[in-house]
Amino acid sequence: MTSRTALADPQDITRDCVTLAEVVAARAAETPDAVPVSVAGRTVTYGELHAAGNQVVRALADRGLVPGDRVALVMTNSVAFLQVWVGVGAGGFVEVPLNVALRGALLADQLHRSGARVVVVDAGLAERVRQVRGDVPDLQHIVVVDADAGLQSVLEGVSSAPVTVEVDPFDPSSIMFTSGTTGPSKGVVRSHAADFTLARTTIQIMGYGPDDVLYSAFPLYHLNAKFNSVLASMVCGARLVLHDRFSASTFWDTCREEGVTAFNFMGALLTMLLKQPASDRDRDHTVRCAYGAPAPAELLRPFEARFGVQLVEVYGSTELGIATMNAVDDRVIGTSGRAAPYVELEIHDADDRPVAAGTTGEICVRPRRPGAIFDRYHDMPIQTLEAIRNLWFHTGDRAWLDTGGGLHFVDRMKDAVRRRGENISSFEVEKVVAAHDAVAACAVVGVPDEVSGEEVAVYVIAQPGEAIDPVDLLDHCQTDLPHFAVPRYVVAVAEFPRTPSQRVEKYKLREAGLPADVWDREAAGYEVAR
Repeated sequence: MTSRTALADPQDITRDCVTLAEVVAARAAETPDAVPVSVAGRTVTYGELHAAGNQVVRALADRGLVPGDRVALVMTNSVAFLQVWVGVGAGGFVEVPLNVALRGALLADQLHRSGARVVVVDAGLAERVRQVRGDVPDLQHIVVVDADAGLQSVLEGVSSAPVTVEVDPFDPSSIMFTSGTTGPSKGVVRSHAADFTLARTTIQIMGYGPDDVLYSAFPLYHLNAKFNSVLASMVCGARLVLHDRFSASTFWDTCREEGVTAFNFMGALLTMLLKQPASDRDRDHTVRCAYGAPAPAELLRPFEARFGVQLVEVYGSTELGIATMNAVDDRVIGTSGRAAPYVELEIHDADDRPVAAGTTGEICVRPRRPGAIFDRYHDMPIQTLEAIRNLWFHTGDRAWLDTGGGLHFVDRMKDAVRRRGENISSFEVEKVVAAHDAVAACAVVGVPDEVSGEEVAVYVIAQPGEAIDPVDLLDHCQTDLPHFAVPRYVVAVAEFPRTPSQRVEKYKLREAGLPADVWDREAAGYEVAR
């Protein structure tokens, strides 16, 4: 078998493992009754996971699958999801975890393009799969999992005897579909080596160990929960508390009850916690650190001061895993950290030439060793070549590097607004708008203008019981934004068009154009100070 690529302590019993199933087998041999994870209040032991994983391999083989075949999962966070995932890895199959919000044509498209022969689906979602089965010619079996019984009925009578399948670390482990905010979703092909690189790097930068209790409420069909949480916790011997949804109002109570020491964050999670009413119990917990992005200084400092939790910001993606990283003992606040040791990172201009420190351009990354990042986009050779042109993976994100190599994220390239010669970061405008007390969520886009090229429009969703006063909102914006970045248009909406992974589909806002009742600061006579 090809040599392992993962970072590992010589005493680590998982050091020679290639798949999650091998980690589970190693832990089961040592401590079969240990509980590595609780999912939505249900616990499972290493011994139970190992036995169920072997049964899953045999059940899939009985349906005619061979190593390399794809198995789609349309499942919410559950013990059953973990059991299927373990079995897929043990059998050398390729997992295709799909967003549970998919339905209709988009669900059919991802099932079809993945080439999945089997789909394992929660009973409550099974009808969606049945409705599109005729559009998925490769799909041969639909395995329905009961919410209460889990895999018990599916695996009844199937042997749990150990299964031995030789799996290479560079074999594909999964096809994970990206959001597709600016075009068709892409199936990111990841190897087992890339998964372990991500998990072990997370352990390294966070200092995780067997005494830790991790928490996540992100879905198992995404990278973050799978490898930064489940795989990382099992490799280092920690315990994971996995929920199926996040609640800001009960989060700290959960941390106290479970003895949580670390959690993951993405998007607005930190902001949601900061907007909760202050309490004399804000530091009454055992959480020491949290991992994720974004964590700009103006958010990080008040969060750490209030809750006493150290935030560790990184930059990455489904394709890259972790590309730049801070660490609990080595942080540069205000940056996403420096390049991970297994990748090279440069900022390139429009002609794909590296730029000097302090100059904004596209983040480009390439691996220093095999298996460090994704392999390709599944069945999309042209898009793969375009993304990895000139031997660099082009992220589509804009940033700049400081003289110490720290990455300063600016924006998604498609989300920048070009107004009168100024490049305006929608990310930065959204950050300011979101800090307004009446705003629950916002999205900034550029709209065409004959004079300015583009003008800034902000779409806002109000907090429950609140109304958006455009004048008050722009007064707020003027305190933190340059005059050219203050929005011209304010559009109050009840909801945003979103992808199944809940990213705002800004291209749909652009395509729809401004509504007739849009608030225009120029028409209203509002003056922006210069």
